[in-house]
Amino acid sequence: MNKFITENGLIYHCYFVYLHGNLASMARRPKSKCVIILQTCLLTGTLDALAAILISYKIPPAIIFKFIASGWFGRQAMSGGTYMIVFGLIFHYLIAAFFTVILFLLYPRVVKILKSRYLVGIVYGLAIWGIMNYVVLPMTNIPKSHGHLELISLLKGIVALIVCIGLPVALIADNEMTKNPQPV
Repeated sequence: MNKFITENGLIYHCYFVYLHGNLASMARRPKSKCVIILQTCLLTGTLDALAAILISYKIPPAIIFKFIASGWFGRQAMSGGTYMIVFGLIFHYLIAAFFTVILFLLYPRVVKILKSRYLVGIVYGLAIWGIMNYVVLPMTNIPKSHGHLELISLLKGIVALIVCIGLPVALIADNEMTKNPQPV
């Protein structure tokens, strides 16, 4: 029987369990693959956003997300207000979600080839960096840089994608695949 003690020392029966069922069985109920993928999308989007903020610590986060929004809206995004920051966040999470879902779908096949969930995460992080920098970004309205990319910036970007998207998705997908070997 679930009981709790109030601040005045009285013990009351916890009616929450009565109303909502057994908490232990609720905690053990397996999550659907869609819920796991959605949670992983939120995780990777958040980790990658935090990495962008930390890597670019001299730049205010609002500017970072306006820059992301400029991929769609062009230079006027940089002079936009809060709505441009929100659009930048939305685009950021959509991109992270896209790459998360793709790896979840491909993971059973890719791990058979690479034989290691860690290697899958590393290779996928590298692939994301290449796709974003050589395919996606050139097609956007983001202001083009005419300078060269410094090696340290390149490495920070690659490591961030490996640590924030590649490895978490590979580890979670592997965990799900070993619990339930059916395709996602």
